[in-house]
Amino acid sequence: MTPRDRATAAFFSAFGEQPARWFQAPGRVNLIGEHTDYNDGFVLPIAINRQTVAAWGPASGGVTVVAADANDRDAFATAPPISRADLAWANYVRGVADEPLKAGYAIAPARLAIAGDVPLGAGLSSSASLEVAVALALTGVAIDPLDAARLCQRAENLFVGCNCGIMDQMVSAAGAADHALLIDCRSLTRRPVPLPPGCAIVVIDSSVRHANTDGGYNARRAECQRAARHYGVAALRDLDEAGLMRDAYRLVTYPDAMILSPVRDFRG
Repeated sequence: MTPRDRATAAFFSAFGEQPARWFQAPGRVNLIGEHTDYNDGFVLPIAINRQTVAAWGPASGGVTVVAADANDRDAFATAPPISRADLAWANYVRGVADEPLKAGYAIAPARLAIAGDVPLGAGLSSSASLEVAVALALTGVAIDPLDAARLCQRAENLFVGCNCGIMDQMVSAAGAADHALLIDCRSLTRRPVPLPPGCAIVVIDSSVRHANTDGGYNARRAECQRAARHYGVAALRDLDEAGLMRDAYRLVTYPDAMILSPVRDFRG
């Protein structure tokens, strides 16, 4: 069954009727620019043909959401501030409701059923796909793609607790068919880049799984911020090769922490 079929079946099973609308957002792969988005750099991701679908129907009060793939449900009121849930997946949904409310978007009571085929923990941005699909469903697509990306990023940063950059949410919200998306992560300008005719992007599953909330991702971002402070720049984007090498001898990276140390020059 497709994600839409599974979301529709879960909606009918939970609420006894067909959904009124469906909203979808894709996962992504990144062609170039790893860990550069939160360093204000450039990235070139592309949306893929795996997605999250949110089946939507009106409700009389609050938001009730069913996760078809987890066989679970959550419910919360649409009055800010929205509290955290005990269910990890539900915090992505609650965060995406909380940030638009804070930004002044109207969120009507809703019933949602969510299903997707973006593999979890495989580096294909299943979380961003979920966030953007839910944001579209809760705002009725009355939201600009850039606003959707920024609000979904804030939800993941502040509500879920992963200090991700904006790449994943941006390409999920603003990707175009047969194009990569060149994003300047400082100015947030974006430009679709056409793929060569007949080009195929092949994604190979390494079977290695990860979770951005396990601490490693946040630690890497904190290390980059400490390095930027060490070099006296706003972000590592602003560091050229000459600046890097001029003071690199004091910057030592250990397996689990980056420590500034008065060691001798290690370049030679």
